[in-house]
Amino acid sequence: MNRTARLYALVEELRAAAPRPLTVAALAARFEISTRTVQRDLQALMEAGVPVRTTPGRGGGWSISPEMTLPPIHFTADEASALTAALAAVGAATPYAGAARTAAQKIAASMTGPASTAARELAARIVTRPTRTGSEIRTAVERALTHNVALRLSYTDAAGRETDRVVEPAGLLTADGRWYLIAWCRTRRAGRGFRLDRITAATPTDERSQPHNLPELLLGSTATDAVRPTALASLAAQTEPEPPSRRLNA
Repeated sequence: MNRTARLYALVEELRAAAPRPLTVAALAARFEISTRTVQRDLQALMEAGVPVRTTPGRGGGWSISPEMTLPPIHFTADEASALTAALAAVGAATPYAGAARTAAQKIAASMTGPASTAARELAARIVTRPTRTGSEIRTAVERALTHNVALRLSYTDAAGRETDRVVEPAGLLTADGRWYLIAWCRTRRAGRGFRLDRITAATPTDERSQPHNLPELLLGSTATDAVRPTALASLAAQTEPEPPSRRLNA
């Protein structure tokens, strides 16, 4: 059994025993590996965001939090392959890339049978070229969107001009493999789109952001025809309608 398969199996073993903890010795015997290897694997799972934990002392051991994990998911092989391809497209500058990696670990650990095999086999056949890492900027944008706060940023436009401004984030637009922050710009007093890889600095402020309607901000721009991704329709349908806002100038 290779390490990737063993990590998945280790999560399933802990989930099957939950909430009862299992000792390192018991896990080592189950998978016929050394206790040192088990410790290393458990540490790797923790670093990947899998909610495994250790309880010291007599009767203690390693366990997994059932309420923070997924039960086995019965994906078809095609569905599992589709998820694998989608996750492979998440680059370093993609919003919520860090969370996507830990989510992928949980999804992978929850899959069983042919779906799990299909996902692993396809994952071994996908490569990507490195992209410019914008983790600090990405994190600032994520925080501003999540907590509804204004964002102070420096931005370089297509002509190479750099400006500083404070914006109120409304949402994200993805097109042709690039990501854009759509926001109300306080400096321009109009809606604007900011390509994430052209933001050179970003800092969330202590000021609350006013609610803005994303489709209305896009009206009159080159992205007027933007539509909600069909794969997100069932999720988006559960949200409340946003209040009206102002238009995005071309």
